[in-house]
Amino acid sequence: MPDRRSFLQTAAGLPLIGGLVSSIASARPARRDYFRELGVRTFINAAGTYTVLTGSLMPAEVKEAWEYASRKYCALDELHDAVGRRIAGLIGCEAAMVTAGAASALTLGTAACITGTNPDFIRRLPDTTGMKNEVIIQKSHRFGYDHAVRNCGVRLIEVETVEELERAVNERTAMMLFLNANEPVGRIKAAEFAQLGRKHNIPTFNDCAADVPPVENLWKYLKMGFDLVTFSGGKGLRGPQSAGLLLGRKDLIEAARLNTCPHADTIGRGMKVNKEEILAMMVAVELYLKRDHAADWREWERRVKLIADYASSVPGVTTEVWVPEIANHVPHLRIRWDPQRVKLSVPEVVKRLREGEPSIEVVPGIRDQLVVGVWMMEPGEERIVARRIREILRSAV
Repeated sequence: MPDRRSFLQTAAGLPLIGGLVSSIASARPARRDYFRELGVRTFINAAGTYTVLTGSLMPAEVKEAWEYASRKYCALDELHDAVGRRIAGLIGCEAAMVTAGAASALTLGTAACITGTNPDFIRRLPDTTGMKNEVIIQKSHRFGYDHAVRNCGVRLIEVETVEELERAVNERTAMMLFLNANEPVGRIKAAEFAQLGRKHNIPTFNDCAADVPPVENLWKYLKMGFDLVTFSGGKGLRGPQSAGLLLGRKDLIEAARLNTCPHADTIGRGMKVNKEEILAMMVAVELYLKRDHAADWREWERRVKLIADYASSVPGVTTEVWVPEIANHVPHLRIRWDPQRVKLSVPEVVKRLREGEPSIEVVPGIRDQLVVGVWMMEPGEERIVARRIREILRSAV
């Protein structure tokens, strides 16, 4: 009587049963739901590219580049060089580098303006003894991320007018810093700021972290005369969330590279960018430049209209399309309601959206209106958001 082993050996030779055994043997285990395992809740992103909400989602091609790099070794500096050349060529600037986010680019760009390629200066930062150590900034352009500049040991010199800026220029001035999103509130506008830097032979740095779209911003401010510009990689460009771009003058990008990994004794050694991020960021830029940006805009407008139609069907509710002037320059929806007719506060609506199924996050930190961003939603999610907002508002009428 044949035993179990001889039966299986015989069965494996049969076309049907053998195929079944082979299929079972090669079947891959089910994908793990890591966030569920960890008790971390996911959500529909009806907010935008906020770091606290993990930015944007990478397209398939960007993920493929990441996966490709994860399976191979290469010399990090060689990859940095090659990708920098590719990105600079795509955007049309002198030089480029992938950084550990836009905040990292602020530190490295500042360091470059202070140290140049002087190895002693590079090793000593943030001790700026004997170096240029002042950065001029408009008072209205002070912002939380300027700490990344101050990390280099510089002192920020606040000015408000052209006359004050020119009086502030001296032999210790290393750089002039501009926050692009705050151009409307500053008295010195971008083009004039860049021109003043050229006039006094001082490098100018424009922080444009959240300022694509529009796509032309990638080269607009460099052509305007800024020496350095940074963009976040994980926002509108949809690259890795922990990556960024530093673009600009070749000598300054070279100096910025010397101030970071893999160079050990530098202020930017901890700002490591791995090979996966570098390659994925390059592919993200390639994809972004190829996109049909007009079609994207039409799709965002369609989503906004859909949600507005649902929300405004509730008595007492009004809606307004809003496009921020610079940062996150895409269609958003503002939703307001008469509290006498819809008896819910904005924070209460936000809480219900967050705690529902699926969880939905809207633009954070606004208490007098509900603001919905549509550009980071996955296809079809706008209908879920529209129905949920209408349902919550109707429940309080």
